[in-house]
Amino acid sequence: MQSKLLRGTFILTFGTILSKILGLIYVIPFFQIVGREGTVLYQYSYVPYTIFISVATAGIPLAVSKFISKYNALEEFAVGRKLFKSGLLVMLTTGVISFLIMYFAAPVFAEMSTNKDANIKDVTTVMRAVSFALIIVPFMSLIRGFFQGHQSMGPTAVSQVVEQIVRIAFLLIGAYAVLKIFKGDIVTAASVATFAAFVGAIGGLLVLFWYWYKRKPYLDELLRKDKGTVEISLKEIYKEILLYSAPFVLVGIANPLFQAVDQITFSKAMAEIGIQAKVADSYFSILNFESHKIVIIPMSLATAFSLTLVPSITQAFVAGDRKSLNHQLNQTFQVLLYLTLPASIGLSLLAEPVYTAFYQHDLIGAEVLRAYAPVAILFSLFSVTAAILQGINEQRFTILSLLVGLLIKLSLNIPLIKMMETKGAVLATTLGYAAAILINLLVIKSFAHYPFRLVLRRSLLIVIFVGFMWAGTGIVYKLLLLFLSPESKIESVILIGLSASVGAAIYFYLGLKSGLARKLFGDRVDRLLRKLQIFGRRRASEN
Repeated sequence: MQSKLLRGTFILTFGTILSKILGLIYVIPFFQIVGREGTVLYQYSYVPYTIFISVATAGIPLAVSKFISKYNALEEFAVGRKLFKSGLLVMLTTGVISFLIMYFAAPVFAEMSTNKDANIKDVTTVMRAVSFALIIVPFMSLIRGFFQGHQSMGPTAVSQVVEQIVRIAFLLIGAYAVLKIFKGDIVTAASVATFAAFVGAIGGLLVLFWYWYKRKPYLDELLRKDKGTVEISLKEIYKEILLYSAPFVLVGIANPLFQAVDQITFSKAMAEIGIQAKVADSYFSILNFESHKIVIIPMSLATAFSLTLVPSITQAFVAGDRKSLNHQLNQTFQVLLYLTLPASIGLSLLAEPVYTAFYQHDLIGAEVLRAYAPVAILFSLFSVTAAILQGINEQRFTILSLLVGLLIKLSLNIPLIKMMETKGAVLATTLGYAAAILINLLVIKSFAHYPFRLVLRRSLLIVIFVGFMWAGTGIVYKLLLLFLSPESKIESVILIGLSASVGAAIYFYLGLKSGLARKLFGDRVDRLLRKLQIFGRRRASEN
């Protein structure tokens, strides 16, 4: 049973990571096809869509899987099936309502997003194109949760990957066909690109239907073994589901809400200091689409990691095992900082070639990415501290911390943009997230009685290691600039590869020599070293 659970968790984690990688890589060809004008329209529509979809589905698969797993363990299989049947209708209704709200409110969202009258109609068209996905995705999320509740992670993982592949293929082929083959306009191309979310969702749903067809005999067999001793009303079922999923909804929409503040205020603030609407739109795309897509790479690790924390932290907290709880929290914070700090600092240092490799050579884009990259540390910390709050059953404070963070972002965004342009929006996001994280940390200290002394000492050590890494990477990067140019895509990739390899080697060596890497990752480090030695011997024998 334990091995099956671990195998399922690995499959789901692998599927999620692969889906995220695909969701990152597609921006490279997409930008080349539609350019900045296309990404502006795409991003204007995707931020409200992300908020709608997060509210409609975030936490539902996990909440449903937890509920079904709980009653399956009691051999009350009919309770889970009851939730599934009624839930399909509820989620379909939720999806249709979300679609109708977004579709008909699109002109209002468009007017809030841009200060250019000519743009409102275009943004409305693109927003309406993406809204169709809202009909299917909530419905699909419930089916994924049902399978996960039966310890079957394959359907969710495969459907996620298929959904992403179908979406990206339709997005790229559709946008290319509109602009290059049919000689259409950029609004139509952006609309096709956002409508791809609906097409991708159909692909993911078909995979789930296939799994349902294959697994139905087994699921019906379980139903025949039902004890039938538990009677629970639909009202009680949905109350339990909503209580569990609410914190995930908040964590899921935190980032889109901060982006939404930029979307509403950015163009207007830039217009007030005399920046032309077209230039403001270009800067908005650099901030909210191009740079953001790269910055969330380190954050993705933390998000996937944070979802695995809740059960072990909850178990230690409920059992009153203070030693185990402190150990879990120590490991969590240290691993988070050990992974995200060097990644975000390295990204900031190599901002110019990274931006060129992904999009095009743009000094303004590189400057924004350089300022924005370290904020990934805060994105990760918020995600993980929110997960810890749920683990210690104090998730209500997540609402408080998020609201405080958003209030700071909303209050400071326009004044800071007027003072510092795009970097002002980055600073407002930094201050908002920092305040939210501080509240979460104070709650953890207060309710879990957690001492931060060890983490603070280790954090200082990690910062020193990152300093050496930064110096080594910087020296190599400066030397390579004598021969290579960050204005070329191919040369940028070489610059990134060589500089990052040196930085990673320095960081890994220091972690190994200090013993920190082994304390955090245990025998995984030794296994990695053995593989590297075997690989090195093979290469030597080949030569």
